[in-house]
Amino acid sequence: MADQTIYDIAIIGGGVNGCGIARDAAGRGLKVYLAEQGDLAQGTSSASTKLIHGGLRYLEYYEFRLVREALIEREVLLRAAPHIIWPMRFVLPHHAGLRSAWFLRLGLFLYDHLGGRKLLPGTRTIDLRTDAAGGPLVERFVKGFEYSDCWVDDARLVVLNAMDAAHKGASINPRHRVTGAEREGDLWRIRVQDGTEKQVLARALVNAAGPWVEQVAGTTGVAAEESHKPAVRLVRGSHIVVPRMFEHARAYIFQNKDGRIFFAIPYETDFTLIGTTDVDHTDGLDAVHATDSEIDYLCDASSEYFRQPVKREDVLWTYSGVRPLYDDGASAAHQATRDYVLKIEKSEGEAPLLNVYGGKITTFRRLADAVLQKLAQHIDVPESDWTRHAALPGGDFPVAQRAELFDQWRRRFGFVPSSTMERLLRSYGTRINAVLADAENLEALGEDFGAGLYECEVRYLMRYEWAQQADDLLWRRSKLGLRLDDGQKERLAKWMQAHHAEHITNKNAAA
Repeated sequence: MADQTIYDIAIIGGGVNGCGIARDAAGRGLKVYLAEQGDLAQGTSSASTKLIHGGLRYLEYYEFRLVREALIEREVLLRAAPHIIWPMRFVLPHHAGLRSAWFLRLGLFLYDHLGGRKLLPGTRTIDLRTDAAGGPLVERFVKGFEYSDCWVDDARLVVLNAMDAAHKGASINPRHRVTGAEREGDLWRIRVQDGTEKQVLARALVNAAGPWVEQVAGTTGVAAEESHKPAVRLVRGSHIVVPRMFEHARAYIFQNKDGRIFFAIPYETDFTLIGTTDVDHTDGLDAVHATDSEIDYLCDASSEYFRQPVKREDVLWTYSGVRPLYDDGASAAHQATRDYVLKIEKSEGEAPLLNVYGGKITTFRRLADAVLQKLAQHIDVPESDWTRHAALPGGDFPVAQRAELFDQWRRRFGFVPSSTMERLLRSYGTRINAVLADAENLEALGEDFGAGLYECEVRYLMRYEWAQQADDLLWRRSKLGLRLDDGQKERLAKWMQAHHAEHITNKNAAA
């Protein structure tokens, strides 16, 4: 079956880059179609270290432009989504024998000043013998530095971009696999499977498939000549989640003896997130997971710093993602550039194919703008930087007013348990009213699936956020998979399956 609409842009990939491109393009008035083979953010975009940051360690590799761009974006994104992006202070203990204290302080001085920081406090030196941040650490760490970055719910960032794109007219299609694409003069004819085969016509095709970028490029039949094709280096980053290791709200950034850095971050109130690794990935992409050696690496590295050693039996959950980095010839995976490369493949009179290589979650908005600027050389794309000052769904309030507004909602829905309310506010922001509707008591929220997950939220996520299966809700729209037991998860899955037909309409009217 052919969709008779001629889209301006068809996008393959429902991660942060694909959804960010869709949002920007739709906001410029373009007709946009996005296909994602699985759930939104099912791959790399839900497997990050959950940071909006400049990338302090990239300064060591002279990536000044990338760090500056990311630092500027850090505050742009904080303003756009202050419900899912929060300022966080990071403690960097000085490890004698590794990078010197003056070298760290110089790097942090540059970090404070490269990006025109306005909302976040700067770096300070701390005495770990007296500061609470030193309490969980082994005694030999006596000096540290504290600086600012931001925490983000990465999977929700993707979904909010998709929602905003849909609200502006984009067709967002999870669980639609692109099986092939052929040029027909100045158009692309794209074959899409969602149980039945569909065909979509578009003036331009964007391949934002992340680690699948080369596989998808192959389905078009116009992959670049080998001598001109950017090399993709697949690098796996794995994380472990353990019970909460410290009471304060700051995160740690640690240096390891092999030259890498890793983080220990407060996570979902009761847990600590530790990661990431940087390992060349040579296996398949269908079942990416943390290996035993990666888990051991993170446990051992953490135990060098924390008084309480991190043991294998402490690990409650692991997750891994594969980054499709542009291969710049770096000798080690952790040294490969996180910058993005955009390549157009076309001849005169042909519809363009744009392949996206690399990138990082913090700079997705800039990447989207760069994609549209590059496509503007081949199709009609209005010039606009509208996303710089536009809020994402639920984030339409000033950062400085967050505490006041959250207090108002807590009072309005005072019958909701406090831990549940905190999670809802940090997930939905001003859309909390749409989630809880006109409920006046706990019974009005519907069935209780456990851990503060009520029927009204499930219905909302199915109707407006494309959640179709229990894992979509438990591991991407939220992290309640850490809290529900197997019986509760099974009950949720059965409920969603039984009510699926009620929530499949108006998916692209998410507002």
